[in-house]
Amino acid sequence: MKAVVATQYGSPDILQFAEVEPPTPKENELLIKIHATTVNRTDFATLGGIPFFAKIITGLFKPKRPILGSEFAGEVIAIGNEVTSYKVGDRVFGFNEDCFGSHAQYMTKAEDSSLSSIPEGIDYEQAAASSEGAFYAYNFINKVDLQSGQRVLVNGATGAIGSAAVQLLKYFDADVTAVCGTQNIELVKSLGANRVIDYRKEDFTKDDQRYHCVFDTVGKSSFFKSRHLLKPGGVYISSDLGYMSQNLWLPFITPLIKSLMDNKTAAFPDPKDCREIIQFMKGLMEEGRFKAVIDRVYPFEQIIDAYRYVGQKHKLGNVVITVEHEEG
Repeated sequence: MKAVVATQYGSPDILQFAEVEPPTPKENELLIKIHATTVNRTDFATLGGIPFFAKIITGLFKPKRPILGSEFAGEVIAIGNEVTSYKVGDRVFGFNEDCFGSHAQYMTKAEDSSLSSIPEGIDYEQAAASSEGAFYAYNFINKVDLQSGQRVLVNGATGAIGSAAVQLLKYFDADVTAVCGTQNIELVKSLGANRVIDYRKEDFTKDDQRYHCVFDTVGKSSFFKSRHLLKPGGVYISSDLGYMSQNLWLPFITPLIKSLMDNKTAAFPDPKDCREIIQFMKGLMEEGRFKAVIDRVYPFEQIIDAYRYVGQKHKLGNVVITVEHEEG
């Protein structure tokens, strides 16, 4: 099968196409013919070996597996003897928490892992883009006790995480203020934002409204710059580690000194059960309450260009890769 491989950490320039043996499913696994995947922030960071401590999981000196890729959508073409929930011909989508495997024509996935069937009417491209950003966005929301009608500010509302966060927050009946550029205001409103701040014209940290939560989905602010935006008892969460990895240790420090900060704290979106979230996203797609934002679609042969584009850090929503297969 065709795959794009990384035998070392580095820039997209080190990626290479290769012919490799297709995987064989174990007793509890599915063999999936990939029809669509994505290149996202997680993949780009894994390729670069960033952050350094993540190499404990991805491989200390080089990627522990040469085929990267975290999101996928495809067709089940074989199953192990113990598989009961899926059959050959089923369309499935999901997320590889370990960030490996989907940048190829075929991959295997355990039946009880983070995957689900694709709802009727949803194509492979849309399904492939509906897990990684939603996974992290859901974990933002899961860290706070969000009540109906509470105000939440989302910085970076047009990225994969941000665009998913706006839609999920509306599902949970929050009052959403979204931060984006001028050209994307109408898009963000269509996702459900009640109010939009154009960062090209206004610094959101100088906003006069106060929020129960501030979600920085692009990691371009900080707890200290955003603290005054929070109501007493409010929570700040960032998708980035921040300066000197402060977003890792502030969740431990701020609760100890919250009496000095009007009970305002920082949290970090540590992962929740990914399988549960994928099943939840399937339900939202079935109900027409979630649609992933897709910026560009590249053929598999141009996936290295897709990595370069993602590395520029200005993508809108998701970058999807379509994977073709020869007949017969």
